[in-house]
Amino acid sequence: MSKVVYNFSAGPSVLPKQATEAAAAAIADYANTGIGILEMSHRSKPIEGMVAETESLLRELLSIPSGYEILFLGGGASLQFCMAPINLLAQDASADYTDTGVWAAKAIKEAKRFGKVNVISSSKNSVYDHIPKDFKQTDGATYLHITSNNTIYGTQWKEFPTANTYLVSDMSSDILSRPIDVSKFGLIYAGAQKNMGPAGVATVIVRSDILGKAGREIPTMLDYQTHIPEHSMFNTPPVFSIFVMNQVLHWLKNLGGVSAMEKINAKKSGLLYDALDSSKLFKGTAAKEDRSTMNIPFVFHSSVVPTDKKDALEKDFLTGAKEKGLEQLKGHRSVGGFRASIYNAMPIEGVEQLVSYLCDFEKKII
Repeated sequence: MSKVVYNFSAGPSVLPKQATEAAAAAIADYANTGIGILEMSHRSKPIEGMVAETESLLRELLSIPSGYEILFLGGGASLQFCMAPINLLAQDASADYTDTGVWAAKAIKEAKRFGKVNVISSSKNSVYDHIPKDFKQTDGATYLHITSNNTIYGTQWKEFPTANTYLVSDMSSDILSRPIDVSKFGLIYAGAQKNMGPAGVATVIVRSDILGKAGREIPTMLDYQTHIPEHSMFNTPPVFSIFVMNQVLHWLKNLGGVSAMEKINAKKSGLLYDALDSSKLFKGTAAKEDRSTMNIPFVFHSSVVPTDKKDALEKDFLTGAKEKGLEQLKGHRSVGGFRASIYNAMPIEGVEQLVSYLCDFEKKII
């Protein structure tokens, strides 16, 4: 019997087995057509129906109200860093941005190409270890941009701020992990490869009445209004990635939906945070009030592990973890140490196995 492996990768991340098995079968023969999904025209009825169903499932799971459009686009969330401001921000206008991590900083950089950006809060000086919530919005700003969950640093907006106009959010690493009030947002975008599916497709949820007001000529493929009437099929969409997303959404619905998933995620993250808080060897790096339920970075206590021994001990920890089937636990270089990404599809057994290993490793060292 092969060893059970738990994939703690920050992305592309673990997927439900149900989705990967359906994907494998679809490659050979999709919908009993005798044609594999990788070979099938996006204009065919089976694919058109699948994309429409995917949109319907997402609308149901997130309770997306009328007046919002859903798009499935290529380019990942990184393309949305420029698509959002080019569609929403007039050249003589400004937008407020919160700087809570690397991806927020990238979004800020791109937005500056299309209008004035007001960085109204930042936790950069403390290596993004918390969410700065005490800020003042700019009078007349078109929108307020946030990154709902910071994959690298393990911080998360627990309560979304109220925007003077509307919120724009990158939700790549925590969408579908908890219920949200979509009506607070003008635009939500998310790369799929954390909680929704594989890399290759990004989801955009946009309120239609905020479009067409930027007052600039937008390249055809970068204009949301190009894709909306074509239901994401102006050009060939990332069909296979959308299909896997479809299967993930079915899995989530059968599990009980987003509210049920929120309870499971709270239990999983609680197990790991409790272990870290009671440990004499390990500690979390994010401020407790802002801790993410999706990404949990942790390091050795500096009082226990001297700097000159840290690298060797980290290597030992990762080697031992791999032997136990605990994969992809190395932390991002900007934080160091370790990071456990426990997205929706990570089973609680994986977290339990990691907690057990943390305890065993600590007993060996202390």
